[in-house]
Amino acid sequence: MKQLALAAAAVIVLAVISLFIGVSDVTPQSLLSPSPDDRAVQVLLISRIPRTLALVISGSAMAVTGMIMQILARNRFVEPSTAGTVEAASMGILVVTVLAPGASVFGKMLVASAFALAGTALFLRILQQIPLRSVLVVPLVGLMLGGVINAITTFFAYRLDLLQSLNAWMTGNFSGILRGRYELLWISFALMVVAYIAADRFTVAGMGQDFTTNLGMNYRRVMTLGLIIVSMVTAVVVVTVGMIPFLGLVVPNLVRLIFGDNLRRTVPWIALSGAGFVLACDIIGRVVRYPYEIPIGVVVGVIGSALFLYLLLRRNAYVA
Repeated sequence: MKQLALAAAAVIVLAVISLFIGVSDVTPQSLLSPSPDDRAVQVLLISRIPRTLALVISGSAMAVTGMIMQILARNRFVEPSTAGTVEAASMGILVVTVLAPGASVFGKMLVASAFALAGTALFLRILQQIPLRSVLVVPLVGLMLGGVINAITTFFAYRLDLLQSLNAWMTGNFSGILRGRYELLWISFALMVVAYIAADRFTVAGMGQDFTTNLGMNYRRVMTLGLIIVSMVTAVVVVTVGMIPFLGLVVPNLVRLIFGDNLRRTVPWIALSGAGFVLACDIIGRVVRYPYEIPIGVVVGVIGSALFLYLLLRRNAYVA
């Protein structure tokens, strides 16, 4: 508990630092000094606090989702961006943009969730048809499936002159987060709590259908719950802030290297590590080219890919 409290304190420190980074002059001194228009307070309440909350919720939710995805696929190198889930969600966004351009953000989230659920279920169905699969074949199948879905989506987006709009939706970026434009992320937080409550069931389900059935649990119900959590969290994050690659892959694996595979114990660590990782990457993206900002999807992609290579090349990397 002491270590967990220290980790939470570290995340809080990063969150406080994030509040005071930006072009606008928001400092403790400007907040405390009297001002005719209270500009610093308004920037803090309208932009900085919502952005920081969005970073924390997105990072923790996507990290926990990655762990659930790895349990469902029984493979440590799988997450929504390597299983076709994100690409399926982007196809859902394109479909609702074409058929119902005036739909609300919540409506787009529901459609994207349905497509993400279908894409994830298709991925798991394909895995069932591969009887003898190595550790690396599973993410390879997911990348190929995601590539096919992305190609179809890109083709129709290009033909309908919606390619730039689709890219804007998919690029991971928190710069546009304001009060009133991030609240859907609280759905991800609620689903993360559900995942923690059902952690023991997911752990058992990860041991296979026969083992789960012998313990008296309904394997299909647990799998369905996991699919719903994965698809909805992915859709909410993609619709709100765009795609954050490799987050759900590297964070759970690094936590498991230290604390093992007990999901009940590791979920809080995964959530805190995901939030801290995203906060750190966002701070890097905002200070490297200050006053300009590098999208967080780029920063996480670079750091996450390097960590992914480490996980692949380290000793015992191929033990599923």
